[in-house]
Amino acid sequence: MESLDKASGKVTKLGRSIGRSRDYDAVGPHTKFVRCPVGEFQKRKEVVHCVTLHEIDVINSRTQGFLALFTGDTGEIRAEVREQIDMKVGEWREEGKAEIIPGVLFIDEVHVLDIECFSFLNRALENEMAPILVIATNRGITNIRGTNYKSPHGIPPDFLDRLLIITTQPYSEEEIRKILDIRCDEEEVEMSNDAKVLLTKIGVETSLRYAIHLITAAALACQKRKRKIVEIDNISRVYGLFLDVKRSTQYLMKYQSQYMFDEVPDEGDTDEAMQS
Repeated sequence: MESLDKASGKVTKLGRSIGRSRDYDAVGPHTKFVRCPVGEFQKRKEVVHCVTLHEIDVINSRTQGFLALFTGDTGEIRAEVREQIDMKVGEWREEGKAEIIPGVLFIDEVHVLDIECFSFLNRALENEMAPILVIATNRGITNIRGTNYKSPHGIPPDFLDRLLIITTQPYSEEEIRKILDIRCDEEEVEMSNDAKVLLTKIGVETSLRYAIHLITAAALACQKRKRKIVEIDNISRVYGLFLDVKRSTQYLMKYQSQYMFDEVPDEGDTDEAMQS
């Protein structure tokens, strides 16, 4: 039994009829038997394709058509092409032929964007096909890049008013322990419970990122000593070799006279540097 695709003419073998299963003495183990269809032979098959709006723009803006996606150089897409695509996709949505699944655009350190970038994003978010925008920043009241005006997080107030602001809290000791456990599993590092307790304490006193970096370093120190499980002495060893931000700052303040250009800023200069 075979199926015939009317649109493309493709013939696909489904298997042998179960009514003729005894007509052959030798049947392979991979032979598939199917029942004969009853009633109408012609059926409608619905095919769903998931493509991005950018891919549709590229296909319609190049003479190669669909092959333009594989050439590598997409080039600049004209505004006329994008406008026609948006109109066509809008018609498909009204007719029920297409559905828009919004994507997610994540921008980290958003305070480095200037006023022109914020103006572009502000206008782009008004489009009904705009993706879900997620931004992150660690700034307080600071200048909007490209202007002399100060604003919360370095974001213009009109753009900030469009956002839902989510506050974040520092990790607790228990959460840091869970994150370090997951990281050890991901890096396939076996660590004793006492070593994890020490590493968690280091993460609380310094930073989580610094504690995560010590996992690989401690595993290498453990390998050098021909061990399989990271112990407290391995953590202490790499903690002494690699400095965190606080100890590095204390070290520079102590031995700054032995470095070149050891200019210690005055209190006024320090405040000005902090504000800038």
